[in-house]
Amino acid sequence: MSRNKGPRDDRWYLNLMAPNTKGPKFAWLDPTSIYINGEAFHDLLDDLVADLKGLQIDVVGGLGAMGFVLGAALATRLGVGFLPIRKAGKLCVDTDKVSYSNYSGRTQDMEMRLPAFGPGTKVLLADQWVETGGTMDGAIRLVERQGGKVVGLAAVAIEENAATDAYRARYACVSGVVPGSRWQTECNAQKLESFKVYKPELVFPAVR
Repeated sequence: MSRNKGPRDDRWYLNLMAPNTKGPKFAWLDPTSIYINGEAFHDLLDDLVADLKGLQIDVVGGLGAMGFVLGAALATRLGVGFLPIRKAGKLCVDTDKVSYSNYSGRTQDMEMRLPAFGPGTKVLLADQWVETGGTMDGAIRLVERQGGKVVGLAAVAIEENAATDAYRARYACVSGVVPGSRWQTECNAQKLESFKVYKPELVFPAVR
């Protein structure tokens, strides 16, 4: 019997997201715990694919490294190809490169294979979490410089700020966390109430 997912703005799998236990060098939470639990991961993908219905997509671009997980899974569900967009120095082919500022304020370089696709290719960009929007900005620039068209952004959550508001106005943006929900408010504050009762064992898949 499948689990009751709960209403779309309060999905059960969001309670599985883990708090940061390693200090300020790292992101404030870890959504990879959703991926570990097969039922949670499939429910998340179901929601994102449903929200993407009607959007024409030729390829999914995943932002390295954690965006690879969500992006590759979405590409498989959507029946399209997957394009890795990586930190500089990781691809063994000719690349195009841009600099961007990540969530911690550090400037880094990001690369995409050259060429990656034909002009006019419709690209969905996927990352695990969109916080400041800086990493996504770098990926958008890489896609557009090769004549691709970014048609949407997908993530577990997209925080609300001036940069991400501009993305929502320009692209179809989908996420497990629904705008206007209490989860969105907590994500914006970077503190989830579920952290108070979080235990790693909650994530473990059932052993058969």
